Amino acid sequence: MSTRKSLSPTRKRGKRQNWAFNLALLPMVLTVLLCYIGTVVWSIAISLTSSKTFPSSNFVGLAQYERLFSTERWTLSLQNMAVFGLVFVLACLVLGFLLAVFIDQKVRGEGLLRTIFLYPYAMSFVATGLVWQWMLNPGLGLQEAVRQLGFPNFEFDWIISQDKVIYAIAIAAIWQSAGLVMALLLAGLRGVDEEIWKAARIDGIPVWRVYLSIVLPMIAPSVATAAVLLSLAVIKVFDVVVAMTGGGPGIASEVPAKFIMDYLFNRANIGLASAASVVLLLTVLVLLLPWLYAKNRIERAQSKGH
Repeated sequence: MSTRKSLSPTRKRGKRQNWAFNLALLPMVLTVLLCYIGTVVWSIAISLTSSKTFPSSNFVGLAQYERLFSTERWTLSLQNMAVFGLVFVLACLVLGFLLAVFIDQKVRGEGLLRTIFLYPYAMSFVATGLVWQWMLNPGLGLQEAVRQLGFPNFEFDWIISQDKVIYAIAIAAIWQSAGLVMALLLAGLRGVDEEIWKAARIDGIPVWRVYLSIVLPMIAPSVATAAVLLSLAVIKVFDVVVAMTGGGPGIASEVPAKFIMDYLFNRANIGLASAASVVLLLTVLVLLLPWLYAKNRIERAQSKGH
């Protein structure tokens, strides 16, 4: 009896603490429900109407989506996003991995090098875009500098070329984001057991083969995390495009996020902009759900192993 009496006040205090904890979380829960889920539901509802300047309740079904995918500007923006994403993600992963391997060699001034490589990621995409706009300007930047060095026929005018402008934007984005990949993969490399390297040296296995066949599979979760973060950056890319080209020349560097902003604010077509937003949301879910599923399975397997 005495044990029960002594435990009951503790349980009551625990319940009161749980209630206080849940009450403290209530504002955040309401914020998520109203500001995030609520706006998603609202966007989906608006995309099914004929809304223009102001929201409308005139239901038109999937007409906005049919119009969206019949718009040349939207299809071009999707193509640009695909090209940009492929170049950006692959280049960042390769460059970031090489930088991580370089720093993992315990080089002198490692802290300074990490700061230098990661510093561009601390800059805003607007600042990055403006810097690279100047650097790639044919009359002021790299092309003119090389010509002044005695190479008058040198050309690097990608930023004004309709066929190459998306690659110019990718260069700026790679410069900014490769450092983040380096930091993520370096953390993975530092977790590799030193005994693996000793065994590889004893067996005479080339260093590059160890990295490709042993180390990369071991840091696969870090690589997957970096790939997901980069892919999400591809989907929402906007600032660097506006800062560097404004979507030009013409609409050659148009991307979905800029398409949405233009139709939402400049062309006053809320319905079409909402439909485009829903398409981007589905794209994000397609990227995130497999990653979350795989991550959950790995965590379950690890917990069962323990």
